[in-house]
Amino acid sequence: MALSLPFPCLSRLLYQPPLIFRPISTCSNPISSLSSKNLSFFHCSSCSSTSSFQTSRATSSGGEGLMTDDSGSSLLNEELLRRVSSAKDADQVLGIVAEANSNVRSGVISASDCFLIIAAALERNNVELALSVFSAMRSVFSAGIREEDSAVGLWAWARPDVQTYALLVRGLAACLQVPDAIRIIKYVTNVGVPSEEEVLFGKIVRCPTCIVAIAVAQPQHGIQVVSCSKCRYQYELVSGDIVSIVSEEISTDISVWRKALRFFQIIKGDAPAALHSIVVRTPSGIARTHKFATKTVELPAQEGERVTISSAAPSYVYQEIGPLRVSAKAPGFSPGEPMCLTNHTTGQVSPLLRAPDKDGNSFLLNPSILFPTLALLATGDAASGIIDPSLPRLISIAAVASVAVGTTIDRVVIPQLSKLPQRSVEVVALKQQLLSQYDSLQSRIKDLQEAAEKEVWMLARMCQLENKILAVGEVSYSARRARVKRVRESLENSLLSRIELIESYAKISSMIEIELEMDSDVPVAEAVRNAKSIAEQIEQITEIENLKEGWRIQAEANDEVERLLSSQPGMTEQEETHGHASVSKHL
Repeated sequence: MALSLPFPCLSRLLYQPPLIFRPISTCSNPISSLSSKNLSFFHCSSCSSTSSFQTSRATSSGGEGLMTDDSGSSLLNEELLRRVSSAKDADQVLGIVAEANSNVRSGVISASDCFLIIAAALERNNVELALSVFSAMRSVFSAGIREEDSAVGLWAWARPDVQTYALLVRGLAACLQVPDAIRIIKYVTNVGVPSEEEVLFGKIVRCPTCIVAIAVAQPQHGIQVVSCSKCRYQYELVSGDIVSIVSEEISTDISVWRKALRFFQIIKGDAPAALHSIVVRTPSGIARTHKFATKTVELPAQEGERVTISSAAPSYVYQEIGPLRVSAKAPGFSPGEPMCLTNHTTGQVSPLLRAPDKDGNSFLLNPSILFPTLALLATGDAASGIIDPSLPRLISIAAVASVAVGTTIDRVVIPQLSKLPQRSVEVVALKQQLLSQYDSLQSRIKDLQEAAEKEVWMLARMCQLENKILAVGEVSYSARRARVKRVRESLENSLLSRIELIESYAKISSMIEIELEMDSDVPVAEAVRNAKSIAEQIEQITEIENLKEGWRIQAEANDEVERLLSSQPGMTEQEETHGHASVSKHL
């Protein structure tokens, strides 16, 4: 009994060259009989004996014991796979599997069997079942279920592997479910992490000067001061949500005088095109206003988005060099001046410009002030020549020397003095090197993801075009169909290669995340735990001291009461003796 084929091209969905998929004859699987029914793409390298399911059985000697079956046989047969492929969701699949294996108390459905179930569901156009099984497999991440802990009286799913991801992406594309296929590609980038994760690793923030990764802006971070190990300057990072933003477009008309100054490099930097004023609120509730300009009229971020603004080192961050207090800020920027904006939502990094003054012109940019001043100086120079012919030359030499010395101090000496000592940045150098590698991997993953999404759209169009050719049913279209088939198979191979690369890069990124968090977050958590335990010990000691004091006071009170009680019988006897003596005397 052949399975229904609503999409003719789907039966050859996962056909691959022998380099990727093994021949059916070499796959020891009871489903091999399905090869005559256009299901040859089921048999991949994941069907090997190393990916067999694990079961827990009761031993015959004493008590309930657990035993793992590693025989390499598949859990599914042809009839059971046909029943499973028509189920509604993953829970119903588990029920069918448990019913068919009633002699097994519990177990884990292996990755190869999950691959067969998803492939059969896609073959029958049961997209809901395929997505449900995949969601159940990913729920293992959040539930914390492991294969060795499966003997709990329940059936569980194995974790998805790269073959499962590739199968689902290409199958959904062939079923024309492009948004779902793109969503699966995004899941590949978060390997080992559930889709509902809220505790994100954070956003990489780059140095505004040397464009290398210097820090991670995590969701709980607000204001932090970081150092760059390459340029040895400090920067203030303000992370938070944009509460309000006000933008104003600046006229792009530049005067001839300003163009001449830019041509001779007297004025450096790009001309601002828009002026922005934003209010950023940090997770702790602190709101700060930042005013800056951009060289384009596009907004670097919108209201409600989370951003990180990198500014020059503030004035309260400095280092003492003798009697001087030098701030380790980048040269050419004022303390706290915004330099760069990183949008966490879009990932866009926008360089920021200094906001122009309200009056619009400085002394150098206003020819109406500059030329009369020069004329006045020339007149004074001529007048001084009358007094002493050598005086104008001395004045000119002194002025040029002063300008040269001032420029040298401002552009060479002070920036070198402002840099942090090399020894102080060696601590963060290794961390920032890992961050740079992580940032590079994330860029590659992003490029691969975008290319894979484009190929998913093209693959869906090729499958739709093949369906149209088959619907027409003309023999003359056989050559066109063969051409579309070759293009489709090429797209499938390329898509599989990209998914494998994404999965490999994602694993390396997770390894770097582990190392970074082990070096930063774990020591902080241990310090907090140690401080908490010390505080608890101090509190316990204080309570014990209070109890001891209470016991001492109570013991003293008991001693006083006993003393009073012990003195009362003696007084009573004295009173009785005195009374008897009085009576005898009276008689």
